[in-house]
Amino acid sequence: MFSPTYLLSSSTLYVLLFLLSCFYGGFSSAPTKIGKGYRLISAEETPEGGFLCHLQVKQKNNIYGPDIPLLQLYVKHETGDRLRVHITDAEKQRWEVPYNLLPREQPPALKQTIGRSRKNPLTVSELAGSELIFSFIADPFSFAVKRKSNGQTLFNSSSGGSDSFGEMVFKDQYLEISTQLPKDASLYGLGENTQPHGIKLYPNDPYTLYTTDVSAINLNTDLYGSHPVYMDLRNVGGQPFAHAVLLLNSNGMDVFYRGNSLTYKIIGGVFDFYFFSGPTPLGVVDQYTSFIGRPAPMPYWSLGFHQCRWGYHNLSVVEDVVESYKKAQIPLDVIWNDDDHMDGHKDFTLNPVNYPRPKLLAFLDKIHSRGMKYIVIIDPGIGVNSSYGVYQRGIANDVFIKYDGEPYLAQVWPGAVNFPDFLNPKTVAWWGDEIRRFHELVPVDGLWIDMNEASNFCSGKCTIPKGKQCPSGTGPGWICCLDCKNITKTRWDDPPYKINASGLQVPIGFKTIATSAVHYNGVLEYDAHSLYGFSQAIATHKALQGLEGKRPFILSRSTYVGSGKYAAHWTGDNKGTWEDLKYSITTVLNFGMFGVPMVGADICGFYPAPTEELCNRWIEVGAFYPFSRDHANYYSPRQELYQWKTVTKSAQNALGMRYKLLPYLYTLNYLAHTSGAPIARPLFFSFPAYKECYGLSTQFLLGSSLMVSPVLEKGKTSVKALFPPGSWYSLFDMTQTIVSKGQYFTLDAPLHVVNVHLYQNTILPMQQGGMISKEARMTPFTLIVTFPAGAREAQAKGNLYLDNDELPEMKLGNGYSTHVDLYATLKQGSVKIWSEVQEGKFALDKGWKIEKITVLGLSGSVDTSGLEINGSPVANGASNIELTSVEQMHLQDVEDGVGKKKSLIVSLSGLNLYVGKKFDMSMKMGVQG
Repeated sequence: MFSPTYLLSSSTLYVLLFLLSCFYGGFSSAPTKIGKGYRLISAEETPEGGFLCHLQVKQKNNIYGPDIPLLQLYVKHETGDRLRVHITDAEKQRWEVPYNLLPREQPPALKQTIGRSRKNPLTVSELAGSELIFSFIADPFSFAVKRKSNGQTLFNSSSGGSDSFGEMVFKDQYLEISTQLPKDASLYGLGENTQPHGIKLYPNDPYTLYTTDVSAINLNTDLYGSHPVYMDLRNVGGQPFAHAVLLLNSNGMDVFYRGNSLTYKIIGGVFDFYFFSGPTPLGVVDQYTSFIGRPAPMPYWSLGFHQCRWGYHNLSVVEDVVESYKKAQIPLDVIWNDDDHMDGHKDFTLNPVNYPRPKLLAFLDKIHSRGMKYIVIIDPGIGVNSSYGVYQRGIANDVFIKYDGEPYLAQVWPGAVNFPDFLNPKTVAWWGDEIRRFHELVPVDGLWIDMNEASNFCSGKCTIPKGKQCPSGTGPGWICCLDCKNITKTRWDDPPYKINASGLQVPIGFKTIATSAVHYNGVLEYDAHSLYGFSQAIATHKALQGLEGKRPFILSRSTYVGSGKYAAHWTGDNKGTWEDLKYSITTVLNFGMFGVPMVGADICGFYPAPTEELCNRWIEVGAFYPFSRDHANYYSPRQELYQWKTVTKSAQNALGMRYKLLPYLYTLNYLAHTSGAPIARPLFFSFPAYKECYGLSTQFLLGSSLMVSPVLEKGKTSVKALFPPGSWYSLFDMTQTIVSKGQYFTLDAPLHVVNVHLYQNTILPMQQGGMISKEARMTPFTLIVTFPAGAREAQAKGNLYLDNDELPEMKLGNGYSTHVDLYATLKQGSVKIWSEVQEGKFALDKGWKIEKITVLGLSGSVDTSGLEINGSPVANGASNIELTSVEQMHLQDVEDGVGKKKSLIVSLSGLNLYVGKKFDMSMKMGVQG
């Protein structure tokens, strides 16, 4: 859902940003230096091998408030590849991200007395770990982090006397710190925002982090999530090195990236830096998610296709949508309701007229018997209504955020609402009980938590008006109708430094909870604001897991560091434009790096009406988002994929391939859960030494080797795609081969065609697809083995993970999972393919079989007499096994220095190999010498 009053056209936004930049100094002007920084006055080694130091301000000033005079610095190599640098007030406890929300080591307690003796002043010192080295300069204090292996400086807060930035600043409501950067560093992250320049951070673009309900069509604006982390990829003499920097701070902040430096300006909290050494992009995300929490395991069905719309007015419309997908032969796993099912927009209710419970339960019985699922929306605002049980129980349990001792009053879709305080343990218990009650009313299969930035249609301190209905029931429901007055009386509502909130430096309490409102234990909304959606996701996950012991599925709009452990994400209110289609790829790739790999955008755009051509092209991209859902606005025309014949055909094609790839996607889900590896990735994850792909934002990988190169422009029937060096095979037509030296190729892409290519040295598990994941999952397997085209010697590998996807845990060792490693070699004219199986019983019990193996890139001819399976020769005509070969077409001929070579596809069908039992097979090739 959205609030149209809070949408800005990109042109309007840019004009306003320009005017503000002129007035406030902007994101591109020379930085203003504040104060002289701090000096180190004491340092000691802690028992666990860290540094504990104290810093004293050098010269006090009152710009943005008084300086905190004494700081405590704590440094520790927490693991071999993770370094922590924690700076806080040495004398008084400050706000930090709660340790129960994001579990981590506690820094040492603040000392009651601080030695200020400078008998042994330090000028330079360092603390070395296995991968990283921390060093500091005592006066003025600065610190640097270097890579041990090559001495490269990753972070350096010293300005070195240059004008690029000033010394460290630490005040109650203003913290500033900077780092030098080499100009050739490629930076990624710092979200959530819609980045018009693609995945690489762009010098002088604004990067503001503060969770906000402002439409994703607004470029370079703080959106729904806050992720104060960036990855830095550098190419040093042809060698790639990646690392990441997390500033664990939930307060609002501006981050100024100027190309040769990066500056944080934060309105509270502490400096809590974590440095992750990499050195590969995958290694960085592995280390990052090891710290913040591994991505949640997803149920198998969630990787199918989802359909939603705000405006399914009654149950019969929903029933018709499901049947229309079935009739159109377009796969569909999950049907969603926005708030149309609710009684007066109230959470955990049913509209008795439009969604009568007996009919809804009968509908759910019907779709559940097919294997389909049903998900509904929940907004956090609880309607203020004395006859509403959810509200009554909330008041009785004292679960709401307070202002002046009373539940803070806001307005969302039901009208006047109170917001649950998910930092309160009593609220978590109450929320779980309400979800349990609702699940008994309607057995939903997952929950969609929206508007949780938190969104408010009003601002300030409000009361319910007397003598008028609010909302009136006519006109848009997002117009504020409460009686409200602005709150500016506290420094929490009107802080001295104004972050670039909503891209317009609006007050930070605008259209959200007043920032002087109070959470559990006196925590201010000012500090906890950007944690609201994160804390709600944790409470919702706990509730769903406690219901039936099943694996939860939660979709959350607002996210924070660690949200991926509990929830999936979609990119919010986008627009049905070609630009938004293109932007969606960047946002999806960013969230993979943020540790939220289950992510997608509203296919065909949330509003207004997409064109038929755009919807064709969008499903060709969206079919390969990790989370694939068509969703539309109440005021938009219907845009289910079957509404157009051409889109139906494109959907059948693209989603048909997705459903064949479900075992691969599910295995990627397992790898994400165990190692943090993104499902959808930028190309530089697999080709980190290939600089040409560092900024590529129009193509992406699924896993390490499946590349999607979509059409993203109107009227185009071809696409210019970058192919990193090696052999690439078209997944839709495996006779089509590209052998690249690292270059662009122009590919045919008629309206119904999306180009998807599989890289060499890969074994890809596929099944036969279907209209629903439950059925597709039980079809026979095919393995696609790719060697470099025409190679004499080569290796390939892949893997496959299978389990009971209803179990909460996604792991081996419980008797309900199987893991298969797949290997292939080409050597001396022989192709060998084999598997290694861990815990095969589950797969054997399910009866899964490999029916076909296809090998790509071979040269020469096939010797059919040389086939062996599990050590036994397979005689010609003596079995059901059929061997065929087809010549492949090359967009660029293979050169080996002797002459041009052809390559073959060789397929073995009619196999009967159990997935749960290890196998080996070999075949002789009449390979050209």
